[in-house]
Amino acid sequence: MATAHALRSRPVGTLTVEDLRLLIGQDIGLPVLLPLAVEVLRDNPLAEGDMYEGDLLRAVLTRNPAVWSTYPELARQLTFIVDGLSGLSSDLRSKVERFVGAVQNS
Repeated sequence: MATAHALRSRPVGTLTVEDLRLLIGQDIGLPVLLPLAVEVLRDNPLAEGDMYEGDLLRAVLTRNPAVWSTYPELARQLTFIVDGLSGLSSDLRSKVERFVGAVQNS
């Protein structure tokens, strides 16, 4: 939590993939950070912070489904990004399927 608090004072342009993963995972700054994360994921869907390949994608996909109803264009972009992915771990594939199902049902 102290790390997340410290990151809140950093300029957005200096945030790394790991910083985005951590802040998004804590639901901090979603209106600003989700668009940045989707941009990163557009270029590299399996971008990784300090945890494992695809950890940013996992953080983004696992936000509360209500978040995506607030940002339908981002949800559409993210759906397009994950639609083309193959060879995902079963855990990440499950997160993708849950996200896509929630977005389609909202």
